[in-house]
Amino acid sequence: MLRWFRSPATETQITHGQRLWLYVLAVVIMILLVTPTLIVIPMSFSDSQYLEFPPDTWSMRWYDHYFGSPEWMRATVTSFKAAILTMLLATPIGVLAAYGLHCSKVRFVRAAFVLMITPMMVPVVLVAIGAFYAYVQLQILYTLTGLVLAHTVLALPLVVIVTGSALKGYDMSQEAAARSLGAPRWKAFLTVTLPQIRFAVVTSALLAFLTSFDEVVVAMFISGGDNPTLTRNMFNALRDQIDPTIASISTIMILVTTGMMVLAQLFGQQKEPTRPKD
Repeated sequence: MLRWFRSPATETQITHGQRLWLYVLAVVIMILLVTPTLIVIPMSFSDSQYLEFPPDTWSMRWYDHYFGSPEWMRATVTSFKAAILTMLLATPIGVLAAYGLHCSKVRFVRAAFVLMITPMMVPVVLVAIGAFYAYVQLQILYTLTGLVLAHTVLALPLVVIVTGSALKGYDMSQEAAARSLGAPRWKAFLTVTLPQIRFAVVTSALLAFLTSFDEVVVAMFISGGDNPTLTRNMFNALRDQIDPTIASISTIMILVTTGMMVLAQLFGQQKEPTRPKD
């Protein structure tokens, strides 16, 4: 143990002992972030009519209520449809936008980048209000199409930022070599560049999915009717009455999110390129 404290943590020879305060701070922050999640899971197995922790009686009552409710199931299907379609739409558009911004030599490329990430800087409620008034004119309010378009706008900045960061660490000379051998630009990108940044692309797709799946502010304005989202119904249930079904749904959402993160690590992990020996 003493040897570990004295061993260097970085190339600057800072030891683990000198960084002990940082490790303790990180553990405290992780506990504060994870504890609310760990409390929700036991609450979902309570038999009480109200949210209760710790549960006096353990039961699957609220899971049965969730899976047996046509209203909750319709909202769940809508949320998954919107999240999947948002992921399929935002990921390729964002990746191509990040690639174009990275390769472009135009003077105003920085301004274009700022314009792309504007939805992150504008309060979400303003985006929701703007989408509401636009959708009324376009007659796509409370439709799955409108929901996917709005969520795509929110997810695009994340895809652009993550993919753009990966491209900054990528050696574009590899793609240039493929193009010099006669490969069209699109083929060089698909066969050379894209495999090199696949982890960033998978991560971007995951973030786009979660952005749509967890979003509630925009959904409160533009979803409803036959296409309510799961988060919208959860917010309404929490506002109108303390429904313990929310705890069971939250647990399922935690499992979905964790499962997707694990899959992203398993199937999208980028391998380190092998370096030639001297």
